[in-house]
Amino acid sequence: MTVTEPAAPAHTPSQTVGPFFGYALPYAAGSEVVPGWREGAITIRGRVLDGAGQPVPDALVEIWQADEAGGIPRRPGGLARAGHGFSGFGRCGTDPAGGFWFTTVKPGATGGGAPYIAVLVFARGLLKPVATRLYFPEDEAAHEGDPLLAEVPAERRPTLIAEPDGERAYRFDVHLQGDRETVFLGF
Repeated sequence: MTVTEPAAPAHTPSQTVGPFFGYALPYAAGSEVVPGWREGAITIRGRVLDGAGQPVPDALVEIWQADEAGGIPRRPGGLARAGHGFSGFGRCGTDPAGGFWFTTVKPGATGGGAPYIAVLVFARGLLKPVATRLYFPEDEAAHEGDPLLAEVPAERRPTLIAEPDGERAYRFDVHLQGDRETVFLGF
């Protein structure tokens, strides 16, 4: 009778918390910060991609922003939207192709910097959301004086600037890793 040594235990990958119960995270009209018919409405579309450039179909993207005049909304009611107000908050789950979209308004500048939208991405493999900013291409002159952009190396700044994608529409892809990794902010 031959006795064989048992196989060495294999290392298992570390895990994040979860799975999550997605009830109420994505919600009806969550991506409509303002209705598309509102004067001044813009559309932002993008994809969340992993380090290999593959879509992340189960991510959640949130945006937080000022209104057209640079005012920060300070009233409750981000979930209960009447169709005319502006909460400054939106949330969209990604589709099977990693896509997300928002209808909102272009924010005004706040605090002397360039207009931007704060973006949070919740995704598998992340214990906490990653934070970044979306800046607008037509505000190039204001980018020069933006305190946050001044801290980002010039070759990395394009990962924070949306691309025009038609009339009153922008494209902003979030690359979680890899050669085109989006600049993420630490707090």
